[in-house]
Amino acid sequence: MVRVRLAAAIAAVAAGTLLTACSGASDTSTKQTAATATVARDARAAKLLPARFKSGIDVASGVYAPMEMLDSQQKFTGFDYDLGQALGAKLGVSFNFTNQAFDSIIPSLQSGKHDIIMYGMNDTPERQKSLYFVDYFHAGMDIVVKKGNPEKIGNVLDLCGKSVAVAKATTQAALMRSQASACKAAGKSPITVVELPSEGDALVAVRAGKATADVLDAAVAEYNARTAGNGKEFEVVRDPAHPTGYAPVYTGVGVLRKDHDLVLALKSALDSLVEDGTYRQILKKYGLTSYGVTSAKVNAG
Repeated sequence: MVRVRLAAAIAAVAAGTLLTACSGASDTSTKQTAATATVARDARAAKLLPARFKSGIDVASGVYAPMEMLDSQQKFTGFDYDLGQALGAKLGVSFNFTNQAFDSIIPSLQSGKHDIIMYGMNDTPERQKSLYFVDYFHAGMDIVVKKGNPEKIGNVLDLCGKSVAVAKATTQAALMRSQASACKAAGKSPITVVELPSEGDALVAVRAGKATADVLDAAVAEYNARTAGNGKEFEVVRDPAHPTGYAPVYTGVGVLRKDHDLVLALKSALDSLVEDGTYRQILKKYGLTSYGVTSAKVNAG
């Protein structure tokens, strides 16, 4: 399944502030910071790094909270940024992030402008035609409800006969409609899918009680539950049968197929971060521990 990039990633729903998932093509480059000083260089991984990347790795990225965000000074932060800096520390080189539009990132590698992609990008068979992926994240879609879960939603079938707000023309809408037969088998009415212009609108509908739930990408769901109204607006439904969300997919570092030797270095560096606990610390920082991998994978999608 291909995750459809949301119409907007939410920075502060309660305040009505939205960060677009593919915001501007401005060059906001950030170099490795002192925050990664505690990550030890891995000699084995560094030895695998091709000589042409020894001066640093240029990363095509953007804004898709919490994977990638910009702070008040327009400097990068977020899960992917922190992971990139840790990978750079393992390899002994800087990872320099640049903010650009999502639809331009693969062409930017093909033109030689950037070396890799870290933009919450899903590893899919179609993208594998031009890229290798070093996969570091595995997540699907989660259900978000009002804080306190007033309608006691426990899984997707609890949404049968209820209204669910989603961003227009997303995979989430298709997933909800696909539950019709399961709802019928359970003796319930189908889910009423309310498609709204943006993810922000869908969350506002839930907060206002106009929809029972929203269904959105797991990382974005976790971020909103933690940040909107200082964590007092929403919560994520925990379905034990789907610990990584519904219809999970892998997310990875995108690398041009011609740079297969760089893939080996990145995989080794990521495995080193998993082994020394740094990777889990970064996941925990952003509330994403449920979606981590136990080892680096290549083209798992």
